[in-house]
Amino acid sequence: MGDTLVKKTKGDRVIWAIVILLTLASLLLVYSSTGSLAYRMNKSNESYLFKQFAFIILGLLIIYFAHRINYTIYSRVALILFLISIPLLFYTLLFGVQLNAGSRWIKLPVINMTFQTSDLAKLALFMYMSRLLSKKQLVIKDFKKGFLPVVIPVGIICLLIAPANLSTAILIAGTSFLLMFIGRVSAKHILATLGIALIPIVLLVAVAVSTYDKSTGETKGLPKILASGRIPTWIGRIQTFIYSKKNDDNEKLYQINQAKIAVANGGWIGRGPGRSEARNFLPHSYSDFIYAIIIEEYGLLGGAAIVCIYLLFLYRCIRIYKKCPYAFGAFLALALSFTLVIQAIANMGVNVNLFPNTGVTLPLVSMGGSSFLFTCLSIGIILSVSRNVEQQEGEEAKKTTKQIAKEEAAIAAAQ
Repeated sequence: MGDTLVKKTKGDRVIWAIVILLTLASLLLVYSSTGSLAYRMNKSNESYLFKQFAFIILGLLIIYFAHRINYTIYSRVALILFLISIPLLFYTLLFGVQLNAGSRWIKLPVINMTFQTSDLAKLALFMYMSRLLSKKQLVIKDFKKGFLPVVIPVGIICLLIAPANLSTAILIAGTSFLLMFIGRVSAKHILATLGIALIPIVLLVAVAVSTYDKSTGETKGLPKILASGRIPTWIGRIQTFIYSKKNDDNEKLYQINQAKIAVANGGWIGRGPGRSEARNFLPHSYSDFIYAIIIEEYGLLGGAAIVCIYLLFLYRCIRIYKKCPYAFGAFLALALSFTLVIQAIANMGVNVNLFPNTGVTLPLVSMGGSSFLFTCLSIGIILSVSRNVEQQEGEEAKKTTKQIAKEEAAIAAAQ
């Protein structure tokens, strides 16, 4: 049975190796970084290790079965998934699990598990976008026929996700604009939309700067209209990022300072596996800030290796994009790889204080959850495209071999 499973496993071998490598790394890192969490929850570290192992097995099964499906089927279900994701996002905003004045999760009634509806919406959006871009290539430069049908779904999803999870909405918008540019959408339409989308971001930064009290490190005089929902959290994170070097004693900088300590302790080669000290003080060291633990335990060399692995993953996906003969598969592989790599870059950037805190996880490495499983599904879809490309290359090679054989037989008969 094992041999049969291996024979049926197709697709880019390098991507499969990357998946195995990152999931094995996640086992070590989750086991190392969940000590304080286990203590708070009165559980053992081993319980989280076994839980992560179960998520990895389930994730690998999802990748396997997703890659066995012909990727053209994803084109057929793209619109259905997109339409399903819209009411789910509405439901999440109204009745989802609350965290810091934002609703990101809904709880599934039977298995009693929470999942982020934004993960499903993101996957559905990129599947639907890939379908639209592939079908509208002849009119893609036209504003009404080409641009609007593509950009409106992006706007709907981002507007529904932003109130609870602005960072995810920004990452989705950025990936979408990048995909539209590669899909030959008019650059002037993209730039105009990007300019409009940046207006609220610029206003948010301006409010954060103008309401920051440098003497106390607190927000002052925030208008009532901006004091509701997640807006104070966004303003606080922007202020923390801008003024972090000028006021290190601010309590809001606790996470960032602990991450800096972890990075500084790591040096070039790290303290060694399981020897992190920051894991006892750094909140969410097993998810949002797991990259800081990687650097502390494996050093800058280990951190650089993780960056190279994600870049190699992107490179292999770009190869799939170039080889895929059909536009939908090419755009789908590129969109899903972009969103995973951009998410990884955002997570690593936050850990080394290059970006404001976003709350996004490190794909395939952070502790398992719905995000981990949707990441596996995305990789499975990419491998489905890769498997189809390999099959077509094999068929073309057989045709070429048969053609050469016929020509040789004809020459021999003529002689």
